[in-house]
Amino acid sequence: MKYVRSTLGFAIAGIFVMSVWGAFAGKYGIAGGWFAGFAIISTMWFLNHFLGLIDNPGAFVDMALGIAISGTMRDVFMQGTQAAVAAMPTLIVVILGGMAGGIVAVMCQNDMAKKEEAKQEA
Repeated sequence: MKYVRSTLGFAIAGIFVMSVWGAFAGKYGIAGGWFAGFAIISTMWFLNHFLGLIDNPGAFVDMALGIAISGTMRDVFMQGTQAAVAAMPTLIVVILGGMAGGIVAVMCQNDMAKKEEAKQEA
């Protein structure tokens, strides 16, 4: 059942982002985009993480992955497989950016752990 709940949480996040965010940004410009981002992501984080709709035992890119899959597949369903082919360069760059962010996060954690260890020894 945890997989069903998690899939539902991911899908709801993706559906709201793909349907509401663009409408707000299109109608109200940058301010609408910021408001939609705050309203959608905070609400979905509350539902998914705080209330525990999704099963998140550790570090896992959950809502972002659900949003990415929803956005990509929405275009594939609407425009055909050519949309998936056209999205590949963007998806590759996003994956590389995520990997770079993960590497930097580990480097920061290791540096902070070293400083904490040095403080404990002193």
